[in-house]
Amino acid sequence: MELLTIGAFARAARLTPKALRLYDELGLLPPAAVDPHSGYRLYEPGQLDRARLIAALRRAGMPLADVRAVCGLDRAAAAKAIDAYWRRVSADTAARARVVTDLVEQLSGGSSTMSDTRPALGFRHAVRCEAGAVRDSNEDTAYASGNLLAVADGLRGPGGAAASAAAVDALRPLELADAPAADLLATLAGAVQSAERTVRDAATEEHQPVTTLTALLRRGSQLALVHVGDTRAYLLRAGELFRLTQDHTYVQSLVDQGRLAPDQVAAYPQRALLVRALGAGGNQVEADLALRTALAGDRYLLCSDGISAVVGQEALHRALAGADDPESAVGRLVDLAYAEGAPDNIACVVADVVAD
Repeated sequence: MELLTIGAFARAARLTPKALRLYDELGLLPPAAVDPHSGYRLYEPGQLDRARLIAALRRAGMPLADVRAVCGLDRAAAAKAIDAYWRRVSADTAARARVVTDLVEQLSGGSSTMSDTRPALGFRHAVRCEAGAVRDSNEDTAYASGNLLAVADGLRGPGGAAASAAAVDALRPLELADAPAADLLATLAGAVQSAERTVRDAATEEHQPVTTLTALLRRGSQLALVHVGDTRAYLLRAGELFRLTQDHTYVQSLVDQGRLAPDQVAAYPQRALLVRALGAGGNQVEADLALRTALAGDRYLLCSDGISAVVGQEALHRALAGADDPESAVGRLVDLAYAEGAPDNIACVVADVVAD
């Protein structure tokens, strides 16, 4: 079969050579061969369908992590995933459009003060944090209030519980801080850096405490998400369940590189090995940060891997969608974890976004 040069393949796929090189580096679209003398990437014509799919998804604004997931699905599942992504984007866009419309009307009217007549939003929440069935200590921390949801999972051993508690405590002053919504991400990033300093300062010659952290900070209808490690955040919106975080684990990096299938993760011997966490490694941790728009009726779940590692996404979906309130939801989730043997500690927060 005749191979295409990167230039010819880029023209056929309506991509740039620069984009193809990036997708190769990310493992999304590796070339069929590389010329040993020139180093040029060469592609098979059969790779055009995947390249065109990637190009279309990027034009639609889909993040690369989501593009990777879609490309690993069969056609029917990919269509469903793309539809779910677009409905999520449409809902967020509609919420932003309402805010913009209000601002335009207020400013066009010449009012010296701006008032928001939309109902204020708040969290109705429930929390559970329990030791696993085979654990003699609990290093997890879970917290919820009207403005902050947080879950942290400390590494088992000396200092793990203190590290997870310190990570959450570093965020709590932000609950009442008078910071504008536009500064949410910067404020949250600063708090995470403070949390990591606290965790590192607790180190001894024998042991370095380590903890994960996943949290949502609310200002009005804006939610700032911070995530480090393998604790997770999910959103149930309009009956669909979306996972908002990507695990910072060695096994997830293998999946991202295409070296391990997603359905092999559960059986992988090092599936809990973290590549990012507060206190881990010699460099300052890089936290994932994102800004979201909350809608009344949304239901959020933050949990440790004591739930996510043993309860499948379909079961999570049924438990969250079938519960009348957050308290019932966390009860169902804990029961599901114990039904699977609860090999790890369990921490979870469920919060509904409600008109205050």
